[in-house]
Amino acid sequence: MPDRINQAIQTHYGRSDVGSVILTALEKAGKDLDRLTPEDLAPVDEFHIRGRAATLELARAAGLDANKRVLDVGSGVGGTSRCLAREFGCHVTGIDLTDEYCRAAAMLSARVGLADLVEYRQGDATSLPFDDGVFDVVWTEHVAMNIPDKPRLYKEMHRVLKRGGTLAIYDILAGPSGPVLFPVPWARTPDTSFLVQPDELRTLLENAGFTISDWMDSTEAARTWFVSLAEKIRKEGFPPLGFHLLLGADFQAMAQNQGRNLQEGRIVLGQVVARK
Repeated sequence: MPDRINQAIQTHYGRSDVGSVILTALEKAGKDLDRLTPEDLAPVDEFHIRGRAATLELARAAGLDANKRVLDVGSGVGGTSRCLAREFGCHVTGIDLTDEYCRAAAMLSARVGLADLVEYRQGDATSLPFDDGVFDVVWTEHVAMNIPDKPRLYKEMHRVLKRGGTLAIYDILAGPSGPVLFPVPWARTPDTSFLVQPDELRTLLENAGFTISDWMDSTEAARTWFVSLAEKIRKEGFPPLGFHLLLGADFQAMAQNQGRNLQEGRIVLGQVVARK
């Protein structure tokens, strides 16, 4: 990606010493830092709509098992990679543009005893630092919204997959009802938001050499989840451990706009499985 956009995205997600911030919040929530479990981290570490439930749905659709070597593109603080490693026994390599997230992901994975199954590298999704044909599954959740050069993104994903390998996507896409309201969790302004419509994504994947085997519109489930989340926040406020730790004080405005964007059809959710 262009350096200007890379820097803007890292500024959006960047927060100094995010690992310590998460550990402090865990301690305040009464967790034993010497005996952490993946469940303890769940409120903060799967940074996408519907959290772990959506991850497990996609994993089952993609046919994950312990024999699969997985690349998690846009791995964040490692929640999805830890979930896949723990639930399915597969080895997961995470790559993320934000170096601070990679450090936090490695630290948290070690604390929950999964360091032997997960590893993290800082890097650009449009220039993956891996050889051709080394992964059984390329996985990505809520990442492509920040990437303008989608033809290059999906060609790189295709390149690093083994023949017959699987691409698993869960992403926010452009809806039919007009422009997105900002700020949102993935972008404070339109300058770092690059949504495509579902038909555009289909074309991009096919042009990259993929054959789409499964496509599910999960927008309605996302709306229901967001209504429940908004009601809980209204009654109880933000919990000690949540996504606001990663994005800061304006997360409340982001969450409100995200809900409106979903309800008004400005964004839709797609779960896609494709084969090389």
